[in-house]
Amino acid sequence: MHIVLLEPEIPPNTGNVARLCAATRSSLHLIEPFGFKLDDTQLKRAGMDYWQHVEWRRWPSWAAFRKAVPDEAHLWFVESKGPRLYTEVSFVADDYLVFGRETAGLPKTLLQGSPDRWLRIPMFHAQARSLNLSNCVALVLFEALRQQGFRGET
Repeated sequence: MHIVLLEPEIPPNTGNVARLCAATRSSLHLIEPFGFKLDDTQLKRAGMDYWQHVEWRRWPSWAAFRKAVPDEAHLWFVESKGPRLYTEVSFVADDYLVFGRETAGLPKTLLQGSPDRWLRIPMFHAQARSLNLSNCVALVLFEALRQQGFRGET
């Protein structure tokens, strides 16, 4: 699986996602601009010593990233108000799970350009606007891995 963080802002979230990617052998794609420096101590602390086990790549822009992704690849955009729940689709091993900035989410142009790939995580309280980014990544990633039979090391 591929995890894509578009313009992440909060170092501990990105560090937690890196740790998750290491544990699940998922690739991590970080798309600039970032709200922090990659040598940030909070980023390193949250990722602990897992960074050395993460296959990750830094991209200068969405356009550069998208140009490198194979045309046949499935990109799933996870954002509130999506037309389908993340549990209603079938994921495959080389899918890309795309998450936006903590404060603004994904750009509307991406979502409107791919309404069939726009997924949401259900919220059960109207006053709860969103979940933590790293929690969202974990939820969707583990559903995708569950669908694939958790074919990993134990």
